[in-house]
Amino acid sequence: MRNTARWAAALGLTAAAVCGPLTGAAVAAPGAAPSSLYAPSALVLVTGHGNDAATATPERAVTLNCAPTASGTHPAAAQACAELRGTGGDLDALKPTGDMMCTKQYDPVVVTVQGVWQGKRVSYERTFGNTCVRDAFGSLFTF
Repeated sequence: MRNTARWAAALGLTAAAVCGPLTGAAVAAPGAAPSSLYAPSALVLVTGHGNDAATATPERAVTLNCAPTASGTHPAAAQACAELRGTGGDLDALKPTGDMMCTKQYDPVVVTVQGVWQGKRVSYERTFGNTCVRDAFGSLFTF
């Protein structure tokens, strides 16, 4: 019985000595070096007429990638990325520009934004009174 206990202890210590450093290296590896030089920023923006995204018919959708450079199908990708960076990615912080005058005609337009901004998940929905009001918020929603 003593021999079996010795073998089990020796085998356990050998396994710990051999596999222990490998386990530590595997655990430390993801934090040791970043997988890329920038956090991903890729969004899909959709617009359509209606009061909310659940009932609105999507009319147009674009993609917007802001890292490492502005790209995607958005017609003003560089400007839209600059606006987002200016608010730290906070879509609620976007304000209308002061140089646009819109009618008060109610023809609701909804915009949704889904994706990732600097590595964090984004899910956003906003309803505007009409397309003029939507476009007054800058180039991000103008597509």
